[in-house]
This record gives sequence, C-alpha cells and structure tokens, in this order.
Amino acid sequence: MKVGLIGLGNMGLPMAENMIKAGHELAIYNRTAAKAESLVKKGAKVVETPAQAAQEANLVFTILSNDKALEEVTMSQDGILAGLQKGGIHVSVSTISVDLSEKLTSAHAASGQHFVAATVLGRPDAAAAAALKVIVAGNKEAREHVWPLFEAIGQTIFTVGDEPYLSNVAKLGNNFLLVSMLEAVSEAVVMVEQYGMQAEQFLEVVNSLFASPVYKNYGNLIAKRDFDPAGFKLELGLKDVNLAIDAAKKVSAPLPLGELVKGHYEQGIENGWGHLDWSALLKTVEALKKDN
Repeated sequence: MKVGLIGLGNMGLPMAENMIKAGHELAIYNRTAAKAESLVKKGAKVVETPAQAAQEANLVFTILSNDKALEEVTMSQDGILAGLQKGGIHVSVSTISVDLSEKLTSAHAASGQHFVAATVLGRPDAAAAAALKVIVAGNKEAREHVWPLFEAIGQTIFTVGDEPYLSNVAKLGNNFLLVSMLEAVSEAVVMVEQYGMQAEQFLEVVNSLFASPVYKNYGNLIAKRDFDPAGFKLELGLKDVNLAIDAAKKVSAPLPLGELVKGHYEQGIENGWGHLDWSALLKTVEALKKDN
C-alpha cells in the first residue's frame, strides 16, 4: 500500500520503519529532512510539502506532537486538505484535543474526504517492536481500508466507534490514568524512602500485587531516577494533562486529580525538568518534601 507519512519524531520514525518492513511504500514529509535519510535508504521518498505527501497515495498518516502542528500541516495552503482528493483518507496518530479532532473531521468531510483517528498506547521501544496498542475510530470503510497499516505498527487494535474524536477521548483517558499512576508511585516511593526502605525493594512488593507492565516499567524508571533520555517528555505530559482536563470540562466531568498533577508538572517545568521523561514527576514530589 502507498502512504504519505508526516512526522518522524520518537514515535513516527519507528512506525515508518515498520510500515516499510511490512512492504508498504512511503512518501515522507518532515520539517527536518535529515531525519528521513535512514528511510530513504530503505526505499522511502521524501516530498517537499504535506500536500505532496497526501497526493502520493490519497492516504496520509500524521504523527505530530500537538494541536498546533497538526492543524498547520492539515489546513495550510500546502496542507493535507489541499493534497487529498475526494475519498482520500487522513489518519491522525497524534494525541490532540477533542475540539481539533471534531474540527478536522468536519473539514475533511466538507472536502469529500475521511478523517480517522488512530491514537496509540506505548513508548518508543514498543513502536520499534511494532507492539503498540492502536485505538481506532472513524468511518468504517475508511478505517478498514487502512487496517493493514495498523497491523504493521501495532500488536493490538481496538475499534471504539465511527466518530474519530472517540479515539482521542480514549487516549486522553488512558494518559490520565498513567499520570495518576506516576503521581501515586512517586508519592509512595518518597514516603517509603524516608523510612529507609530501598525503592527497588518496595516496588518488588508493588509489582507482586499489581502485576502490571506499566507499574513495573515506570516504577523501574522512578526507582533508578532514569529520566534522561526521555521516552516521553515531561512537558508533553503537561500537554496531555491539560487536554484531558479540557475534555472533561467539555462534558462537566471534573478531574481533581488531574488538576493536582497539572500543578506538579508545571512546577517541574519551572524547575527546568521539562526535557526529562514524564516519570520525572518524582522530582517535583521530592521537592515538595523538602519545602515542607
């Protein structure tokens, strides 16, 4: 299958590599063209605009970091909307706001195109192993057409509905649970360490109870203070907490724990830790202990 792909960050690059491994033909657009060199050697083609990426196959994936970046590559003069023909498909893997998901759905529909949201769960190592969990929502015919590409990047695929924003809601809900876990584990680790217990010893007990790869993997990062390089930056964690809070307000569903974590992430960024992994939330919790 021929596909345009926009965005070669920590997640986009390994996902592109797995699409090529699965036999798909890629036309790539990335602001930093040098990032595409390894893919060009494997047969990918570099194009000069998002519109050209869309034109190549009338199907384009976007893997971008925030609402602003996605809206720009979609709605600009040389954007995806301009490049896709009628019946074309835009698949967004990005974690974005519910509002933008609805806006892009309407914009593509007005042009006779399809917008599919396919958010993913997993860090860059899972992306490299094609072991992501993919949450798909959108027009049934469009998502089924793209299904082989989901299989190329993911180990488990969930369909959550015909409205694209449902994928974004599911992703934001999952990320809210993740940051809640990071807050809880950080607080617990700080407490037990004050009593002289090693974090690794404590987390061995925790993992026997929860038996969750999330607790195990993130607990290990927290215990070892292994925050750099980041698999997912703390500043992006704040972005996702804000998106979850905004989504909750849209339907009058308060997230008081989300507000707490938001404050801790803001403090972490103020302290200069925004580039670290989002599990570096521990550092803010430790700083609170010192302040008290």
